[in-house]
Amino acid sequence: MEFLELLLGTIWLRPYVFVFLLSYLVIAILHIGVKRTVLFTALGFGIAFMAEYSSTRNGFPFGYYTYIETTRDQELWFSNVPFMDSISFSFLSYFSYTLSLFLWCPLKKQGWDIQLVETNAIKHSWRVILTGAVLMMLLDVVIDPVSFLGDRWFLGQIYTYREQGEYFNIPLTNFGGWFVVGFAILFSFTRIDAWLMRRGFRDMGMRQVPGQALLGPAVYFGVLVFSLGVTFYIGELVLGFCGLGLALFILSLPVIKVFSKEKETKPADSPIIGE
Repeated sequence: MEFLELLLGTIWLRPYVFVFLLSYLVIAILHIGVKRTVLFTALGFGIAFMAEYSSTRNGFPFGYYTYIETTRDQELWFSNVPFMDSISFSFLSYFSYTLSLFLWCPLKKQGWDIQLVETNAIKHSWRVILTGAVLMMLLDVVIDPVSFLGDRWFLGQIYTYREQGEYFNIPLTNFGGWFVVGFAILFSFTRIDAWLMRRGFRDMGMRQVPGQALLGPAVYFGVLVFSLGVTFYIGELVLGFCGLGLALFILSLPVIKVFSKEKETKPADSPIIGE
């Protein structure tokens, strides 16, 4: 009973996080299937929690920081880490992964009905993993500075660093930690997925919908828009324009990809995932 009350309290305190989480579950199930989505979520949460548990004790990989336990009796916590913080890594890493796939996979385009042509060689490749980890780190460059100022908006002050950081109070080690965690999540998932595919594993729930290749990247940019909106709302103009410049740079990559002319890829040579 207490668990359910804390779960409801978590949703009540962080409704915007659950919007992103539900979007992730729908998009991921359509893309990779139910069981793989459960796997991805478990890996994301587990790796993120271990990293946060470690950082709050020895500083690796994010640097030393502490969660302020003012909401411990209002939302779910695991040890000294809020549940919603660790679970956020699951959907943020997935949306970064889909944007990385978008940048590296050939596209099938019929107007705005854009589909990825995913080969095993591409979707399990080092370039997709590394690009996804970098994209996840860049998300945090926008997210973390405004989250640190949560006492000035409805997030509330939820954590503090031991020492003032170099980038709008955030230590550079934090961004390195996000790269490490993003890499660990994507590496683990793609290795397990490659093993499952070699064993002929078939998932359920996968569907091709119009514009499917755009769904994950759209929510990736939705997270950026939300964070930038809050940044400008609280009057942090310098931080906001720094984040906006970074967001526009990232946005330019898929835009260039969409409007560039690519060599047509034959489905027989590059099977779409799930076929």
